[in-house]
Amino acid sequence: MSVLITGGSGAFGTAFARRLLTDGCDRVCIFSRGEKRQAEMRDEFGSDARLRWFIGDVRDRDRLKRAMDGVELVVHAAALKRIEVGHYNPIEMVNTNVMGAVNVIEAAQDAGVARVVALSTDKAWQPVSAYGHSKAMAESLFLAANNTGRTRFAVTRYGNVSGSSGSVIPRWRKMIADGVQALPVTDPECTRFWMLMSEAVELVVSTAKTMRGGELAIPELPAYRVGDLAEAMGVPYVVTGLHGWEKKHEGMRDGMTSDIARRMSVDELREALKHV
Repeated sequence: MSVLITGGSGAFGTAFARRLLTDGCDRVCIFSRGEKRQAEMRDEFGSDARLRWFIGDVRDRDRLKRAMDGVELVVHAAALKRIEVGHYNPIEMVNTNVMGAVNVIEAAQDAGVARVVALSTDKAWQPVSAYGHSKAMAESLFLAANNTGRTRFAVTRYGNVSGSSGSVIPRWRKMIADGVQALPVTDPECTRFWMLMSEAVELVVSTAKTMRGGELAIPELPAYRVGDLAEAMGVPYVVTGLHGWEKKHEGMRDGMTSDIARRMSVDELREALKHV
């Protein structure tokens, strides 16, 4: 099988590429705009002849179509993800997350790709931020694309992956290493879903294997209180206040929100952090 990963040099793309190679995939195409990160990833993976490297941006439909030549499965992970960035730069969120989705859809259809799995976020459910709105629109685009052409499209929706670049964990760890006396916490009563990178990879793998087109795959996840996560990291915290573009509680769908999901204890979080 030949697979292309947009945003392929990011945290998810790296983990997913490693899984594909372990599973015996014939060709794995890494498509991203990060020249430095691609070089670092090449060093990590070594000289595996099954890897292909494409510098490109999802804003460039022609480049996407060229990169998708001969590809059977596209996993679309590229996005602008930081909500504070989207708050100040909403047009850029639209250009990458919405128009980029259009480009991926049309390039995949033109290139004859069989299946596309797009990654989404809990921020897309009842969105309050530019990021959330852009991902909600992207979800609609991918699911509606099943109405035309032979390419099949599915979406996976989940929260920030613990320890990824969008997670607070690496930021807090760096602050602790730098000797910070108190961690900045917007609101200790906020709740968020907990998901490991291995679980995110497995969700996409299983969706790609079973999809018929039109699926919105949502995993069952535990949640945690943000104040408890700070406590589990062993450093006091100071409350900075929640921004208007952030939710106190996240949600995957009706009846599945982080305030009512199974709550992880501080001890459970301490143990879970050992695997992040």
